[in-house]
Amino acid sequence: MTKIKQFIHSFGWPRIIIGLFLLSLFIIAPFVGINVSTSLSDTIVRFGMNGIMVLAMVPMIHSGCGLNFGLPLGIIAGLLGGTLSIEFNFVGNVSFLMAILLSTPFAVILGWGYGKLLNRVKGSEMMIATYVGFSSVAFMCIMWLLLPYNHPSMVWGYAGTGLRTTISTEGYYWHVLSNFLKFGIGDHFTFPTGMILFFALIAFLMWAFLHTKKGTAMTAVGSNPVFARASGINIDKIRTLSVIMSTWLGAIGILVYQQSFGFIQLYMGPFYMALPAVSAILIGGASVNKATILNVVVGTLLFQGILTMTPSVMNSIIHTDMSEVIRIIVSNGMILYALTRKSEATR
Repeated sequence: MTKIKQFIHSFGWPRIIIGLFLLSLFIIAPFVGINVSTSLSDTIVRFGMNGIMVLAMVPMIHSGCGLNFGLPLGIIAGLLGGTLSIEFNFVGNVSFLMAILLSTPFAVILGWGYGKLLNRVKGSEMMIATYVGFSSVAFMCIMWLLLPYNHPSMVWGYAGTGLRTTISTEGYYWHVLSNFLKFGIGDHFTFPTGMILFFALIAFLMWAFLHTKKGTAMTAVGSNPVFARASGINIDKIRTLSVIMSTWLGAIGILVYQQSFGFIQLYMGPFYMALPAVSAILIGGASVNKATILNVVVGTLLFQGILTMTPSVMNSIIHTDMSEVIRIIVSNGMILYALTRKSEATR
């Protein structure tokens, strides 16, 4: 009994309830005509697609900058890298690698400026980050029309200038991770080994960094800035580093998302992408001042699992295709729940 209480205390009732709800959806699924193997496969794929963008929250939380509502800034860096990779006609694995390399300088420069801004508004980081995220997306809506791209698969055909709203990654870096070492069980379950391994690699590197001297300093800045300053740590420099890391992870995350999804979504595409990432890590047990890799894994699985299963089960029960409406309700409901618990300390 004591061990059960300890588990409940450490894992937290909210995550247990959400986990049980997700389990109940998987149990109900076969009785309403839904293939469980397909649903489980979809959940794992969604986890791989979104995991790194959720991981992008960790460095800023550790440094005391709070939840990164400015994640669209990193996503924009990734979009620039992806479109430039196609513009230069890189294909296959090289295309994906070049997209990462090309997005990195944009992520570093944008993250540096973003970090400098947040250092000037200490105490209001999340509010300012939201403005940064939304305004950067609006600004890029203009730039996507003005930047001198000319690749025929990306520009508007009737004008020859300006990028299309959606750009296919097929023939470039589509499924370069998803198909790597992919295996299937039966006719309905497939496991995107490469994408999961890539997430595991990035998560391990983040874990390893947090255990270095610089990572420990970052945690100290977020936990007790007065003590950190007294220890000789340059607080502003560490905070800026955390923002650069978060921005770069956002850029890598959207590239992983694109290679699985099959399309680059420009203009208003990144507008609300920070909210699911924020919600996932909070549901996973993180708070505005503490987060772990486990919070990322648990939160992403719970969030994406419910987002996958609920529309399918509800559609089968009511025999009406309301998947998009249900998806919006469930997604926004979980986001609202998570944000109302943002100040809860990690259990």
